[in-house]
Amino acid sequence: MRRIGRSEDDFEPQKKCIPILNAAMVHIQSVPYKVTLRWVFYRLFQDGVYKKKEDYKTFIRLQAKAKKHFYDSWRPDTLADETREVIIQGNGWDSVEQWIEALEWRRYEEVIWNSQQYYIEIWFEAQAMKAQFLHYAPEIPLLAFHGDCSIAPKWEAAKRLEQASRYYGLPLVVIYFGDYDDKGITIPESAMEDIRRWCSVPIEFVRAGLNPGDGERLGIPESIDKPGAYQWEALDDAQAKLLIMSAINEYFDEEAANDLRHAIKI
Repeated sequence: MRRIGRSEDDFEPQKKCIPILNAAMVHIQSVPYKVTLRWVFYRLFQDGVYKKKEDYKTFIRLQAKAKKHFYDSWRPDTLADETREVIIQGNGWDSVEQWIEALEWRRYEEVIWNSQQYYIEIWFEAQAMKAQFLHYAPEIPLLAFHGDCSIAPKWEAAKRLEQASRYYGLPLVVIYFGDYDDKGITIPESAMEDIRRWCSVPIEFVRAGLNPGDGERLGIPESIDKPGAYQWEALDDAQAKLLIMSAINEYFDEEAANDLRHAIKI
């Protein structure tokens, strides 16, 4: 009997490709969030599984076949979509306990900033790595740019920050993470020009990475398609966590947040 989701023609990778798919899956399963195709390729590249950045196209074809044909643990949704995201709402909760937990967390989110000295948002370039930021900064509002930020989200960000400042009475801090290349530098700078002009409250903008020298200091490979540039997804999980948490800890008081959690009992 044909298995659900499996293609009519069974896929059996070449013998030399099996260790590559296995090594890729080890990396995929090593983190508690979805990762992108580029992230996995950079891990294999640093492991020496692939020797040239040009091998990226070869890996694209290989993993696509593995996902399409449900090879071993590979599935169509194994990796994060690097181009688009569908947001589904209104599904509700599976139990009363889950609903109560959601209410408690919402209550915590509403008062968390009363325990802090700054109101913080994290903005980042790579939309597909959103799961990584959700994992390491679950309490902090996130904004994914996914390339050039259009007028509407910039206006909404300016008004949201303005409202947060009035409501909480705290200084505003935006912590940004993105690629180190021409676009990765100019995109947030250009966006902040408009956002600062539309927001009546001062905003401290902190570019936490990637910054000049980070690529060499961290020993990550250059961008697949941009010589001399470095992509956020070239960071392994430990490196990304270090940059994210180091930046957050400058402005977010985790001890005060823990005290609040215990007070609310979540």
